[in-house]
Amino acid sequence: MKSCLLPIVSALALLSGPCLLTAQQAAAPASASPWDAQQSWTTADLRGVDAVGGGVAWASGTNGTVLRTEDAGYMWQACAVPPGAEKLDFRGIKAWDGNTAVVMSSGPGGQSRLYKTTDGCSHWTLLFTNPEKDGFYDALLFVDREHGIVLGDPAHGSPGINPVEGGYFTFRIRVTADGGKIWAPVVDPESGEPGKNLQPLDKEAFFAASNSSMAAQDGWLWLGTSHDRVLRRKYEPWIVPAGLCGGAIDPFSHSCGIPWTDWQSAEVPLASGNATSGLFSIAFRDAQHGIAAGGDYQKPDETAGTAAWTADGGAHWTAAVKPPHGYRSSVAWDAEARAWIAAGPNGSDISHDDGRTWQPLDSTPEGGGWNAISLPWIVGPHGRIARLDPETLKHP
Repeated sequence: MKSCLLPIVSALALLSGPCLLTAQQAAAPASASPWDAQQSWTTADLRGVDAVGGGVAWASGTNGTVLRTEDAGYMWQACAVPPGAEKLDFRGIKAWDGNTAVVMSSGPGGQSRLYKTTDGCSHWTLLFTNPEKDGFYDALLFVDREHGIVLGDPAHGSPGINPVEGGYFTFRIRVTADGGKIWAPVVDPESGEPGKNLQPLDKEAFFAASNSSMAAQDGWLWLGTSHDRVLRRKYEPWIVPAGLCGGAIDPFSHSCGIPWTDWQSAEVPLASGNATSGLFSIAFRDAQHGIAAGGDYQKPDETAGTAAWTADGGAHWTAAVKPPHGYRSSVAWDAEARAWIAAGPNGSDISHDDGRTWQPLDSTPEGGGWNAISLPWIVGPHGRIARLDPETLKHP
């Protein structure tokens, strides 16, 4: 979403080859913080992070920055910059091991792209470029190695260039069933009134703050919008090949538009009323229990309307009785601690009661706070990366 773009922080020039970065050289975090600071050797604004497991994690950010660790953060590697991506803002990343990852850049039109590496980020292949000049990618999600989704703001496509999507002003979704080689469009052929299915409300879009405005769990898919709505439906990972199409064919994937029309919509009690407030992050620990986090990013210390919870799969949402202590751009479930953790520019919070009440974990961290979580990792501006120390989490 264009309105959520924050000032880009200049990054250090990245070498074309690997550069190993030692976390032991990092300054020690404040004793009260549960986050153990790492050394990234970059000043990039990091908004993408994915914890693979087994000591492997990836992170991404401005100026084409992609980082990788294979030893639980003892050393971080500055990856080769994907071709032509020196000025791109990589706001989402999904990885499966130390070699394979897909990274998503966010920006107007062709600045929204998808790249993939299969050799530990020494080389990258361009998978897809947003074909619409006013398009904007907000989130990237994979449910397994083959099936993935990229989510974008509504766009005014051209029927001449994009005959499947071009006739509809809807939220843009493309899906893959082959690990990212082909991205087919999801469409809303009913073209109903605003707010129905994929039809946006006036000025409604998504926030690209932490690659978490979309979630999938146990066969369900949820989208969280800037107007504090959650759209949900069953996830159907199938693509119609051109040979079975009865109408227009998408020239970029050689497939039909996939008709997802049975979306359910629910309002969420979060901050609203302007272009800088709304729902920024959504996560589920199972098909029923989830958290929506947000607020107003221009008022990072405002607590009202920063978190809500659901216990019925997102059909109904309730505001937290004691919310996080500021705007939150990311939320994640900690299975080991059986708790939710939310984070933003002025720190992080934890909830042990499924989002009803929140307690601060850290406040106004030195260096500018946090952007995104993929536990046990958290990332933020100026190259900030830290790892959660589970020993510091105390159940009240």
